[in-house]
Amino acid sequence: MTLKHFRRTTGIGLFAATVALAVDQFSKVLVVLSADKLSAGVPVFPGFNLVFLRNDGVSFGMFGGSAPWLLVALALSICCWLMVVMLRTRNQFEAVGCGLVIGGALGNVVDRLRHGAVTDFLDLYVGIWHWPAFNLADTFIFCGVAALLLAGPLEARLGQGRS
Repeated sequence: MTLKHFRRTTGIGLFAATVALAVDQFSKVLVVLSADKLSAGVPVFPGFNLVFLRNDGVSFGMFGGSAPWLLVALALSICCWLMVVMLRTRNQFEAVGCGLVIGGALGNVVDRLRHGAVTDFLDLYVGIWHWPAFNLADTFIFCGVAALLLAGPLEARLGQGRS
Protein backbone atom coordinates (compact mmCIF):
# COMPACT_ATOMS: atom_id res chain seq x y z
CA MET A 1 0.00 0.00 0.00
CA THR A 2 1.36 3.40 -0.92
CA LEU A 3 1.46 6.31 1.49
CA LYS A 4 -0.87 8.26 -0.82
CA HIS A 5 -3.44 5.45 -0.78
CA PHE A 6 -3.08 5.08 3.01
CA ARG A 7 -3.71 8.79 3.51
CA ARG A 8 -6.71 8.83 1.18
CA THR A 9 -8.36 5.73 2.69
CA THR A 10 -7.67 6.72 6.29
CA GLY A 11 -8.68 10.31 5.58
CA ILE A 12 -12.03 9.20 4.18
CA GLY A 13 -12.64 7.04 7.26
CA LEU A 14 -11.67 9.81 9.67
CA PHE A 15 -13.87 12.26 7.77
CA ALA A 16 -16.83 9.86 8.05
CA ALA A 17 -16.20 9.48 11.80
CA THR A 18 -15.97 13.24 12.31
CA VAL A 19 -19.13 13.99 10.34
CA ALA A 20 -21.08 11.23 12.11
CA LEU A 21 -19.99 12.46 15.54
CA ALA A 22 -20.70 16.12 14.73
CA VAL A 23 -24.13 15.50 13.18
CA ASP A 24 -25.11 13.21 16.06
CA GLN A 25 -24.08 15.69 18.74
CA PHE A 26 -25.73 18.63 16.95
CA SER A 27 -29.01 16.69 16.64
CA LYS A 28 -28.92 15.78 20.33
CA VAL A 29 -28.33 19.40 21.35
CA LEU A 30 -31.44 20.40 19.37
CA VAL A 31 -33.43 17.59 20.99
CA VAL A 32 -32.33 18.50 24.52
CA LEU A 33 -33.20 22.16 23.88
CA SER A 34 -36.69 21.02 22.81
CA ALA A 35 -37.07 18.34 25.49
CA ASP A 36 -40.24 19.76 27.07
CA LYS A 37 -41.99 19.90 23.65
CA LEU A 38 -40.81 16.42 22.66
CA SER A 39 -41.50 14.58 25.93
CA ALA A 40 -45.05 13.72 24.83
CA GLY A 41 -43.94 13.03 21.25
CA VAL A 42 -44.37 15.19 18.18
CA PRO A 43 -45.81 13.54 15.07
CA VAL A 44 -43.76 14.26 11.95
CA PHE A 45 -45.67 12.01 9.55
CA PRO A 46 -47.60 8.74 9.94
CA GLY A 47 -45.22 6.17 11.35
CA PHE A 48 -42.67 8.67 12.67
CA ASN A 49 -42.54 10.82 15.82
CA LEU A 50 -39.86 12.90 17.47
CA VAL A 51 -39.58 12.17 21.20
CA PHE A 52 -37.19 12.84 24.05
CA LEU A 53 -35.94 9.82 25.96
CA ARG A 54 -32.83 8.89 27.87
CA ASN A 55 -31.61 5.29 27.62
CA ASP A 56 -29.09 4.12 30.21
CA GLY A 57 -28.87 0.67 28.63
CA VAL A 58 -27.83 -0.53 25.22
CA SER A 59 -30.01 -1.49 22.24
CA PHE A 60 -33.68 -1.74 23.19
CA GLY A 61 -32.81 -0.62 26.74
CA MET A 62 -31.12 -3.93 27.56
CA PHE A 63 -28.76 -3.86 30.52
CA GLY A 64 -30.31 -0.58 31.70
CA GLY A 65 -28.98 0.60 35.02
CA SER A 66 -25.76 -1.37 34.63
CA ALA A 67 -22.44 0.39 35.14
CA PRO A 68 -22.22 3.10 32.45
CA TRP A 69 -18.42 3.00 32.61
CA LEU A 70 -18.57 -0.62 31.43
CA LEU A 71 -20.58 0.38 28.35
CA VAL A 72 -18.19 3.29 27.72
CA ALA A 73 -15.18 0.96 28.02
CA LEU A 74 -16.74 -1.54 25.63
CA ALA A 75 -17.57 1.15 23.06
CA LEU A 76 -14.08 2.64 23.27
CA SER A 77 -12.51 -0.80 22.88
CA ILE A 78 -14.56 -1.42 19.74
CA CYS A 79 -13.58 2.02 18.42
CA CYS A 80 -9.88 1.23 18.95
CA TRP A 81 -10.22 -2.09 17.12
CA LEU A 82 -12.09 -0.42 14.23
CA MET A 83 -9.42 2.28 14.07
CA VAL A 84 -6.80 -0.41 13.52
CA VAL A 85 -8.99 -1.98 10.81
CA MET A 86 -9.41 1.44 9.20
CA LEU A 87 -5.67 2.12 9.26
CA ARG A 88 -4.93 -1.23 7.60
CA THR A 89 -7.58 -1.32 4.90
CA ARG A 90 -7.11 -0.25 1.29
CA ASN A 91 -10.86 -0.46 0.73
CA GLN A 92 -12.41 3.01 0.93
CA PHE A 93 -15.91 1.60 1.51
CA GLU A 94 -14.59 -0.37 4.49
CA ALA A 95 -12.85 2.76 5.81
CA VAL A 96 -16.14 4.69 5.61
CA GLY A 97 -17.93 1.84 7.41
CA CYS A 98 -15.35 1.89 10.20
CA GLY A 99 -15.61 5.67 10.40
CA LEU A 100 -19.39 5.66 10.66
CA VAL A 101 -19.36 3.07 13.45
CA ILE A 102 -16.59 4.94 15.30
CA GLY A 103 -18.37 8.30 14.98
CA GLY A 104 -21.71 6.87 16.09
CA ALA A 105 -20.20 4.97 19.01
CA LEU A 106 -18.28 8.06 20.16
CA GLY A 107 -21.50 10.09 19.93
CA ASN A 108 -23.19 7.71 22.36
CA VAL A 109 -20.07 7.64 24.59
CA VAL A 110 -20.20 11.45 24.83
CA ASP A 111 -23.85 11.19 25.91
CA ARG A 112 -23.07 8.57 28.56
CA LEU A 113 -20.25 10.68 29.97
CA ARG A 114 -22.29 13.91 29.94
CA HIS A 115 -25.72 12.63 30.95
CA GLY A 116 -25.22 9.10 32.24
CA ALA A 117 -27.50 7.90 29.44
CA VAL A 118 -27.94 8.19 25.68
CA THR A 119 -30.41 10.70 24.23
CA ASP A 120 -32.88 8.94 21.92
CA PHE A 121 -35.43 10.81 19.85
CA LEU A 122 -36.42 8.94 16.69
CA ASP A 123 -39.63 6.95 17.14
CA LEU A 124 -40.77 4.71 14.27
CA TYR A 125 -44.04 2.81 14.48
CA VAL A 126 -46.71 0.91 12.60
CA GLY A 127 -50.12 1.15 14.24
CA ILE A 128 -49.53 0.56 17.95
CA TRP A 129 -46.21 -1.24 17.38
CA HIS A 130 -43.25 1.04 18.14
CA TRP A 131 -39.64 0.30 17.38
CA PRO A 132 -37.56 1.32 20.42
CA ALA A 133 -36.54 4.97 20.11
CA PHE A 134 -33.06 5.56 18.74
CA ASN A 135 -30.81 8.40 17.61
CA LEU A 136 -28.58 9.37 14.69
CA ALA A 137 -25.54 7.73 16.32
CA ASP A 138 -27.42 4.43 16.21
CA THR A 139 -28.27 5.10 12.55
CA PHE A 140 -24.62 5.79 11.73
CA ILE A 141 -23.57 2.60 13.53
CA PHE A 142 -26.17 0.58 11.59
CA CYS A 143 -25.08 2.10 8.25
CA GLY A 144 -21.42 1.57 9.13
CA VAL A 145 -21.97 -2.10 9.95
CA ALA A 146 -23.91 -2.48 6.68
CA ALA A 147 -20.99 -0.89 4.81
CA LEU A 148 -18.54 -3.26 6.51
CA LEU A 149 -20.68 -6.26 5.55
CA LEU A 150 -20.91 -5.05 1.94
CA ALA A 151 -17.24 -4.01 1.63
CA GLY A 152 -15.99 -7.53 0.89
CA PRO A 153 -18.52 -8.37 -1.82
CA LEU A 154 -18.12 -4.91 -3.37
CA GLU A 155 -14.34 -5.25 -3.28
CA ALA A 156 -14.55 -8.60 -5.07
CA ARG A 157 -16.96 -7.21 -7.65
CA LEU A 158 -14.96 -4.03 -8.29
CA GLY A 159 -11.57 -5.72 -8.07
CA GLN A 160 -10.08 -3.42 -5.44
CA GLY A 161 -6.99 -4.67 -3.64
CA ARG A 162 -6.44 -4.96 0.09
CA SER A 163 -3.38 -5.20 2.24
